[in-house]
Amino acid sequence: MAKIVTLGLLLVAVLESRPALGQSQPQNPNTQDPAEVQRARQKFVKERAEKKFYTKKFDLTGLPNYKPDQQVSGLIRQWGSNYFADSPLAQVWEDGFRKFQPDVEFEDHLRTTEHAIPALYTRVADIGLMGRQIMWDELLAYQREFSALPLEVTICTSSYNVPGWTFALGVFVNKANPISKLSMKQLDGIFGAERTGGWKGLEWDQSIARGPESNIRIWGQLGLTGEWADKLIHVYGYNLKFHFADEFDKKVFNGADKWTESLREYANQAKPDGSGLLTAAEIFMPELSKDPYGIAYTGIPYLTAQTKAVALAVHDGGPYVELSLENVQNRAYPLIRDVYCYLNRQKGKPLDPKLKEFLRYILSREGQEAVEQDGKFLPLTAEAAREQLKKLD
Repeated sequence: MAKIVTLGLLLVAVLESRPALGQSQPQNPNTQDPAEVQRARQKFVKERAEKKFYTKKFDLTGLPNYKPDQQVSGLIRQWGSNYFADSPLAQVWEDGFRKFQPDVEFEDHLRTTEHAIPALYTRVADIGLMGRQIMWDELLAYQREFSALPLEVTICTSSYNVPGWTFALGVFVNKANPISKLSMKQLDGIFGAERTGGWKGLEWDQSIARGPESNIRIWGQLGLTGEWADKLIHVYGYNLKFHFADEFDKKVFNGADKWTESLREYANQAKPDGSGLLTAAEIFMPELSKDPYGIAYTGIPYLTAQTKAVALAVHDGGPYVELSLENVQNRAYPLIRDVYCYLNRQKGKPLDPKLKEFLRYILSREGQEAVEQDGKFLPLTAEAAREQLKKLD
């Protein structure tokens, strides 16, 4: 009986401690309602969706004009990133394609990149449109369903500086810092850590293992002298759930995902007025502005008056390439990002003719002129388009 009474008293105490129906519960001041962050994101996207950021004309003369290999018909179902619908680049591509292929219809479900791959492996989509590369768990789920990998086609280059539209990644330091250029190996030493391997797709690759001797933790290891020589490097970046981290470690760590133990992680938030508080723009880049010993990776939109971008090289010794609109569009800059579509294709069987024709259109001069006209993503070079066209055969 004593146990029953004790439990009853405990239950009453718990119930009395809860807020009354309709009364809001106290919030942890260190957390934020994800719904508020989502609403802030929607407001942010809408403000940029119809704006043309680039008026520069790029040389697209080397791109092939679209000429149908065959007339096709049927329905093409597209799922994935809302940025294609918001622009509205997807609609422009579809309208342009139907001038050549009037018997093709489209059904679009462009809400979020995270829909693209699940829609493919559940067979409700023919094309998955993504503003980032497929991630490991998405790739694994697809392989478990089809015992194969999806066909990945790059359909345009990242933007240079448009938030939301897959901007190129840059590496930034405080203006007081003498560093002006870094190689990818040096970035690995700064941002990465010792490791036993890394992922190349779904293959665990031990050849990219490295030891702690390659870690770079003080500025003197990069050749800085005097007051800089013994100062610790303070590393700022996105939390590791963000796809930015996945893109960065694929390019810089060669597929490994072990980051420096001193990484300072940040996430987006919502302001009291409902607008978005972007982690780079208003949190860690302002902190870098006051920290002469800091370094961060993000996009050029978040450059401040007290910070600077460093030139990057694929190999030690150069050539070092500045982060600029021209170097992103011509794909010379090492940390450009790509914009993708993914398709189902069974091994040994040709691609569905209507999908092949539509991708040939997107990779044509007409398709890439639509990218240029939209003014956010950047058109592919002729060489990059030719490499993608080969995948369709």
